[in-house]
Parts: sequence; structure tokens; C-alpha cells
Amino acid sequence: MPIEKVYIIESTLREGEQFVGANYTPDEKVEIARALDEFGVDYIELTSPSASPQSEADVRRIARLGLRAKILTHTRCRLDDAKRAVDTGVDGVDVLFGTSSYLRRFSHGKEIPEIIDAALEVVSYIKSQGCEVRFSSEDSFRSDPEDLLKVYTAVDQLGINRVGLADTVGVATPRQVYEQVRLLRQHVRADIEFHGHNDTGCAIANSLAALEAGATHVDTSVLGIGERNGITPLGGLIARLYTLDRSLVSKYNLPLLRDLENLVADIVGIDIPFNNYITGITAFTHKAGVHAKAVLNNPETYEILDPHDFGLTRYISIAHRLTGWNAIKARAEQLDLSLTDEQLKEATAHIKALADQKPLALEDVDAILRGWITGSIDRAE
Repeated sequence: MPIEKVYIIESTLREGEQFVGANYTPDEKVEIARALDEFGVDYIELTSPSASPQSEADVRRIARLGLRAKILTHTRCRLDDAKRAVDTGVDGVDVLFGTSSYLRRFSHGKEIPEIIDAALEVVSYIKSQGCEVRFSSEDSFRSDPEDLLKVYTAVDQLGINRVGLADTVGVATPRQVYEQVRLLRQHVRADIEFHGHNDTGCAIANSLAALEAGATHVDTSVLGIGERNGITPLGGLIARLYTLDRSLVSKYNLPLLRDLENLVADIVGIDIPFNNYITGITAFTHKAGVHAKAVLNNPETYEILDPHDFGLTRYISIAHRLTGWNAIKARAEQLDLSLTDEQLKEATAHIKALADQKPLALEDVDAILRGWITGSIDRAE
């Protein structure tokens, strides 16, 4: 099924608050919410107001900011939680209930008919208050599919906005996600939301599979922070969608992604991984000679993402033994040095030989090229 629309439910202020290093102050929450809104996410999800008095105050404060994004909060499927959530002034309430045998036995002890009764009561109340509402099973992919359909079809009859599938422990494979979402799509009219944990490294692939099968909403967090290994990273989902169809991400302010990730990384005390999607320090760095030559001729030969669309630039690494003369030529042109191709090839061979002996820096390469012009280089060196 072609992906026609995608809505990002950004959960850095809910799932992300469950990350071990996240201890947001109220002002930091506001700063993150404003940054997410400026980036252009569709929804911002906040920790349940029932979690603590400060959590409730934070939800109320952010709900009053007048942001473009819709403000959601996330609660247990309990009427008292729902009433407290609605009272904060949010645009919508995301309700969940554990449906797997693990959670039914070791967490809440409820059977499926009891879950359905609770869901109908809570969803009906939230809808009556004019709020958007989503009902999600928890640990969906270790739940009985027949049980899930009973619950989902019951709440769907109420005209619920979204139903959610949650890979709570990161156990699902892309094929499983696709089949489960496709089955659900055949039985409900509501939009479908996917929440995927990254315990086994499948969060992005699973999110894409959900969208391809008919889901419309995906939960993300900045840098993927969250419980344990976290969930689908915002930047990773953006990268994946960009490569499929740039129109799917055209509504987002892509050049702000780096600042958004730096903001959150600083607040929670982590570094941006070197190989992070889009914003990692090596994301657009090319080193091998054959790669560099092709990229200099046409960047698309070795880049599926255009760094300029994200406010970034590519970098050709040349100070090493793998360098090629085309990359050295490009550097000479940047320095406005006039060297023949033969001279450039000789200089490249010299650089390679030196790099076999010791680490080189870009400044070393520049000095060699300038020395080649003036004749001051000892070419027997």
C-alpha cells in the first residue's frame, strides 16, 4: 500500500522522559516543546498528569502555549486519569491498556471483557469532552490477535480517532508488523498509530512496515530516547521517509533537526552518535578515493540524502592513504592552486606514502600542495 500521509506523534516529553538520563525541568520541557513545534511535528505527547503534581502543572503550561502542534497526554485506561487529563486543556488523550498474557497476569490481572468495558467507558468520556482519543493495546505483538480485534472493533464503533499497536518490548519484526497492521486495517475505520521500541534494532523498519500496511501515525522521540533502548528516532524516521518520497517530509523544517537533537542531547547528557542518521559527524563524510571521485562528479552516486536539505554540507576526507587524486585536485582548486594533473598525481602519491608512515591532517595536505607549487617540498621525503 503506498504511503499517502504520515503524522508524527513526538514523544520526547513522554516516552523520552522515561529515558534514564532525562530529568527535565519545567522550563526545559517548554524549550523542547517549542523546538519540536518549530520543527513542525504534528503532535507533542506529554507525560500523564497523574504521574505527579509537577507533571500535571507541566501539561497545563504547555497546553496553554498556543503551539501549532496538537498537544496530547498519555494515560492509563482509568476514568479518573482521563478526567484529570481532559481537565488540563490538552487537544487529545492517548489511552493504553496491557493486553498480552504477560501484562494481564503479572501487571493488572484483567481479562479481555473487563478491558473492553473499561475502554468503552474511558473512550466515551474523552469523546464527550471534545478531545481526540486514541486507544492502544500495550505489548500488542505478544497479545492474541483475536483478543486485539475484539478490543479494537469495540472502541472503533464509538468513532475513536485512532487505535494503536505498541511493540512495547521491541520483539516484532517488520513482517509481523505489516501483517498485524494490515489485518487491523481491514477491521477498523479509525486511523492506526504505531509505537515501536528499539530493543532489537527494528524500530525504524517496523515503523515503515506499519505505514506501508496502512498506519497513519508513528510515535517518535528525538534521538530515540525512551525506556531501555528507546523508540523510533525522529531523525531516523525522517531519513527513511525522505528517501521514499520527499513530499512526505516537506512539511517539516528539516534544517532545524540538528539544533533540536543538540538541544535534547545536552539536556539529557548524551553525545550525538558519530553514525547518527543525518546529523552524525560522519553522515556525509566520504573517504575512499573511488567514492570521493564519484561524489565530486555527482553526489547522488554515494548519497541517498542531500545534506543541503538539512542545512548541512558534505566533507571529502583526503588526509590518508586511501585518498585519490581527484579529491586532491578538488582541494587544490579550493585553495586556488594551479597544478597539472601529472603534478596532482605525484602529490597524491607523496601524500599516500607519508600517510603510511604517520597520521596526517588537512593542514599537512595543504602544505604539501603549496610546497608542490613553490618547489619547496622534498619529494624524496
